[in-house]
Amino acid sequence: MIPEKPTLSTSETITTTHDASPNDLSASQSNDQTAMARLGKAQELHRNFRTLATIGFSSVFSCTWEYTLLSTSTSLINGGFSGAIYQYLWVFAGYLTVIVSLAEMASMAPTAGGQYHWVSEFAPQRWQRFLSYLAGWTCTVAWQPALPGGLYPEVTMVQSMRSYFSEGFEFQPWQATLLMIALAFAAVPLNTIWRRFLPMFESLSLVVHFVGFVVVLVTLCATAPKNSAEAVFRDVENNGGWNSTGLAMMVGQVGILYTMAGADSAVHMAEEVDDAAVTVPRAMVWSFVLNTLMGFGMMIAMCFCIGSLEDAINADEPFVNAFLNGTGSPAAATGLTFILLLILGCSNVTCIATESRQMWAFARDNGMPFSRWIAKVSRRFQVPLNAIWITMAVNIVLCLINLGSNLAFNIIIGISVVGTTATYIISIACLLSARFRGDELPPARWSLGRFGAPINIFAIGFASMMLIFSFFPVSVSVDSSTMNWTIVVIGAVLGFALVCYAIQGRKIYKGPVAYIEGKRAHGVIQTTEGDVTVEDGCLSEAKSTLT
Repeated sequence: MIPEKPTLSTSETITTTHDASPNDLSASQSNDQTAMARLGKAQELHRNFRTLATIGFSSVFSCTWEYTLLSTSTSLINGGFSGAIYQYLWVFAGYLTVIVSLAEMASMAPTAGGQYHWVSEFAPQRWQRFLSYLAGWTCTVAWQPALPGGLYPEVTMVQSMRSYFSEGFEFQPWQATLLMIALAFAAVPLNTIWRRFLPMFESLSLVVHFVGFVVVLVTLCATAPKNSAEAVFRDVENNGGWNSTGLAMMVGQVGILYTMAGADSAVHMAEEVDDAAVTVPRAMVWSFVLNTLMGFGMMIAMCFCIGSLEDAINADEPFVNAFLNGTGSPAAATGLTFILLLILGCSNVTCIATESRQMWAFARDNGMPFSRWIAKVSRRFQVPLNAIWITMAVNIVLCLINLGSNLAFNIIIGISVVGTTATYIISIACLLSARFRGDELPPARWSLGRFGAPINIFAIGFASMMLIFSFFPVSVSVDSSTMNWTIVVIGAVLGFALVCYAIQGRKIYKGPVAYIEGKRAHGVIQTTEGDVTVEDGCLSEAKSTLT
């Protein structure tokens, strides 16, 4: 039982978007209020994301066709051109089951907490607090390196544009680090003082994302000398020294997974999305499908236009080979590289928003040290400002690691996909267990229907397989610089989470399920200032005391 909380009158604590009666509210506002009432959460962030902006947010975070050019070295080594194409098709089919499983849960519980909330709501009661706490920590920590993971290739692109005209040019570590930090701060205004323009920015970014794809694809296809169709579609390579080509393909598919990750970023903006129970899952699925289709087109174009497989594997950056080989002009290659840089710069904005909202939500549920302070929402900017600054501080520290060791930096940023994949498995498994127990699931306006259980089963199997191969090195022959240290970092994250749970979490962390309708104390809702009780039970947009 939740302890008795201060009782506030409706007139003191409740407002609606237009200060109007429920009958005057739009259908989408009413739907959002109903969802927040069931979740027992006060509406403290401004909902101004519509469908297009949410699709843009998710699409530009993932940047699938862009990262197809940037991050497919693992697939080329372990599969070659043909292998990379077939890996892409397989990962698309498997990952789609994961995305639609997450989308259904996002419709059932459209909250910024995402995976750890779903674990809390769907896990067996005796395990919900412990599992959701681990999922919350893992997801919060795993999201943090997403921004540095995007900043590093941006610096590489700036370096490449200079090296097109001055071969051998390379930034010093301190120069690269300072540039990463500068690019990160450039994304802060749209997350703070210009927050009201963020949906418009995401919609425009989506346009740039599509137009950039067309420009790069057409340029490569029109100007580049082509590899043979036989080399692109028939010859599967095993250049990693694995015992079989099949095993090499399993290792190579991890590189493809990285290009597709991030469609669930929209989940963590759910409390700022209009009609979130429908808009968020639709945006997740549409952005994933559209992104992967563009990525597949770019994958085929790259394999035809990049030059020989040996040159592509030995290149520091595959996209450099593709652009220079394709255009034969340093100036044209610079233009194509700038398009990539511009879109990834837009992605920085979405990274900060996603990372900070995940941290904010977990702090709201008392999952973080200094939770009350981190969870505060700024009245002036209508954003979780403290969570944003903590996110920026963490990201700056991660960038500074590059000064001491590029290897250590790459090890740490590598945990993003592994950590989020682990939370996908846990949350979908908890949903599946609830189905098998016969629990009454929350209503979902975007539902998998009777196909839910089999899709969930396949999604868990696929994600588990991807998680296992995420710990493999790129090739059999390894040393300290080529070893995959991700499992060590993930182990450290889980160990830290266990220590936090033993010291603090088990005493103060209830889990989001404690506030769910039918399980919470009568009239209690959760705000970032603490729990409050609404006398008449009206849980429309509760107004907390904001900083």
